[in-house]
Amino acid sequence: MVNNLIKKTNKLYRFKIYFIAAYKKKLILHFQKLKKMAKDKDTGTGKNIVAVEEALSKTEHFIEKHQKIITYVVGAIVLIIGGYMAFNKFYLAPKEKDAQNAIFWAERYFEKDSLKQALNGDGTNPGFLDIIDEYGMTKTCQLAHYYVGMIYLKQGKFEEALDNLNDFKSDDQMVSAMATGAKGDAYMELNDNDNALKYYLKAADLHNNAFTTPLFLKKAAITYELMNNYAEALKLYERIQKDYFKSTEARDIDKFIARAKAKTGEK
Repeated sequence: MVNNLIKKTNKLYRFKIYFIAAYKKKLILHFQKLKKMAKDKDTGTGKNIVAVEEALSKTEHFIEKHQKIITYVVGAIVLIIGGYMAFNKFYLAPKEKDAQNAIFWAERYFEKDSLKQALNGDGTNPGFLDIIDEYGMTKTCQLAHYYVGMIYLKQGKFEEALDNLNDFKSDDQMVSAMATGAKGDAYMELNDNDNALKYYLKAADLHNNAFTTPLFLKKAAITYELMNNYAEALKLYERIQKDYFKSTEARDIDKFIARAKAKTGEK
């Protein structure tokens, strides 16, 4: 691994020197081309040629004067890019693979509703909390935060659930929607209807589909009812009836619509 890093550093250094030389050569060739074009188009006054020669001279002078600074800047950029690539290849990628293997049993315990083992491990295999501690920069760690948040939610530890759900980030829209809706559940348990409503609505629109969208629309509508806003609740119930009529939430939606209409005085 060390030898690979040394080889990469040497390559990056050679690339840096090559880049500066090539950049300088390119600028000079560019102005030489302009000079030739100006000469071809010259009317006899020589002004165009003089202007191009002055620009070329200034550019060469600038490069010569600031060559050290340009070298440092380009070198820093190359090292940052190279360091990032090396970090991902030699550290993060193997770490991610190890994390994916390590989380296997914790996920199995979660599926079986063995929450204690899922959270803390079984003495042989790590739990989600161990995954978070050991593999902090990986995507698997992010997934572990989601599981921990859901476990704490089931255990009635709503503040701890929110802490972990807020730490969860994922490109998976379905899981992100579930995590966002779970925040709504935690706030609802904490009697914070405003935040519960905020996250239910966000979860419903985060990934439009026939599973999570009607689920969180209905939760948002019920929250509106708890806030005595039956008009907004009715809109969401009717949206479920119209757009998600095949969903589980739509099976008994008529009675929710009737109740909301009764509260608003609609027929």
